[in-house]
Amino acid sequence: MSSIILIVDDEPAGRHTLESILEGQGYHLEMAANGAEALKKASQILPDVILLDVMMPGMDGFEVCRRIRNDPALAEIPIIMLTALDDKQSLLNGLESGADDYITKPYDRFELRARLLGITRLNRYRKLVDDRVHIEEAHSKLLSAYDATIEGWSRAMDLRDKETEGHTQRVTALTKKLAELAGMSNDELINMQRGSLLHDIGKMGVPDSILHKPAKLTDEEWSIMRQHPKYAYDMIQPIEYLRPALDIPYCHHEKWDGSGYPRGLKGEEIPLSARIFAIIDVWDAVTSDRPYRLAWDKQKALEHINEQNGKHFDPHVVELFQKMMDDMDQAT
Repeated sequence: MSSIILIVDDEPAGRHTLESILEGQGYHLEMAANGAEALKKASQILPDVILLDVMMPGMDGFEVCRRIRNDPALAEIPIIMLTALDDKQSLLNGLESGADDYITKPYDRFELRARLLGITRLNRYRKLVDDRVHIEEAHSKLLSAYDATIEGWSRAMDLRDKETEGHTQRVTALTKKLAELAGMSNDELINMQRGSLLHDIGKMGVPDSILHKPAKLTDEEWSIMRQHPKYAYDMIQPIEYLRPALDIPYCHHEKWDGSGYPRGLKGEEIPLSARIFAIIDVWDAVTSDRPYRLAWDKQKALEHINEQNGKHFDPHVVELFQKMMDDMDQAT
């Protein structure tokens, strides 16, 4: 798209001269014969550059320039002042009023073209930078909205499964701590946080009669309950920005020795994020009150974690978990 140049000169001959110099240079030229018309046209077309004559009756170029700089919608438009006044005071007045450049008449057509080319390139670059900043800001706001939605889903799941109310927020916070200790990158931490918040979203596909059953589940009911990681996969996989967060919802019930579900993955076949989350998930479960038992104390819970070292849990992750617990004890 060609740059729009607004030429402001009260003399028809002056406008014609500039038009002849710039003709064929790829610009779209607009004309204004006085200051008031210049301000009106600038507001309507938002030119890329204004070529502004100084000596005009009524409102001179200095005043036009000042008004443009005081208008937030126009203030960033580059202005080149054009005048027959070849003295330092006029130059200072032009720069003080907000002009970006200053050319005296009669024009050297090659100098004018070069100055205009330079300023339009700078302006185009500035616009590209501004557009990139705006895109990045919009992207950041969109991601914030996504994350707020995820947190809303996680709270809805906790409300549905009152037995584990608050569980999701607790395991998300601890998982992040352990993942940082494991040296996960910032992008990996973001995806782990999302995956932690959504780890039990697959339970949305489990009937209430099973999810809220106070008695022991039958084999058939357990078979349905164990499908919730697969339900999570089916729900999340079509959502492109959540795919990198899928490992925890899909794999957090896999076990190091291969006895887990839904796929019976073994050892390092299980994604590291899921191996980290698995130990936090169990820790929170055993240290929280349930209708069928009271919470275990810390020592008993740690003994259980260590007893499952190499069975349910990755031995390296157990080692990191113990270090995290020690660090937390020292901090309190």
